[in-house]
Amino acid sequence: MRDPVGGNPAVKGVAGGGAPAAAQAAVAESPAEATFAAAVAAFTAGREAQRRRDLLFEDVPAPKRLAPFAIATAATVRRDEADVAWGRLVLLYDPDGQQGWNGLFRLVAYVRADVEPEMAADPLLGEVGWSWLSEALDARVPGYAVPSGTVTRVITEGFGAKQDEIPLTGFELRASWSPVGPPGSGHPQPPGFAGTSDLDALDLSAHIAAWCDCLSAAAGLEPPGTRALRQPGHG
Repeated sequence: MRDPVGGNPAVKGVAGGGAPAAAQAAVAESPAEATFAAAVAAFTAGREAQRRRDLLFEDVPAPKRLAPFAIATAATVRRDEADVAWGRLVLLYDPDGQQGWNGLFRLVAYVRADVEPEMAADPLLGEVGWSWLSEALDARVPGYAVPSGTVTRVITEGFGAKQDEIPLTGFELRASWSPVGPPGSGHPQPPGFAGTSDLDALDLSAHIAAWCDCLSAAAGLEPPGTRALRQPGHG
């Protein structure tokens, strides 16, 4: 996959019939582009492995200002023919790294779900909501570093022509973390890697699985090992 942010350098021919194919490939794909292409392949494979009836994926535009390379996917969780949770996951790659990343890759996640009003008022919502992600990461991925995020209670009220609509309550989680290799793998922190073996150690597909587990938990479909906040009768 080419750089979705800055575009691709043009492949220029040379006098006497143009550049050889190998030379064109070398110009068209830099080491950074090759690394990101491998990361995209792992990211996409991880998403495909999570496809199931109640989880619908779609490609969405990636943010353009967070890193030179980025790819994003969105997902919707359906239950009883209704959409009950939504999310987006972005994979960022900066060949030079960024302050606070602890590596060259960063994952940025968003999760939104409708919740019952009594759940939105529960003082444990933030703690338990964050645990849905942290426990999923602990269970799924070989390692992660510098996790950061927020949990927000959302109340949507109607006014004017919408004043008769019932207020809706929701849960939003915004988080980011850096994928790292497992302890003892030789890649606990990736300050300057670029090879596919290093990407294998990060196991990006496992990070997508963890995000999907968090989405399912927010939707009331708590995977094994997660902490439930919903009361009996609410999924």
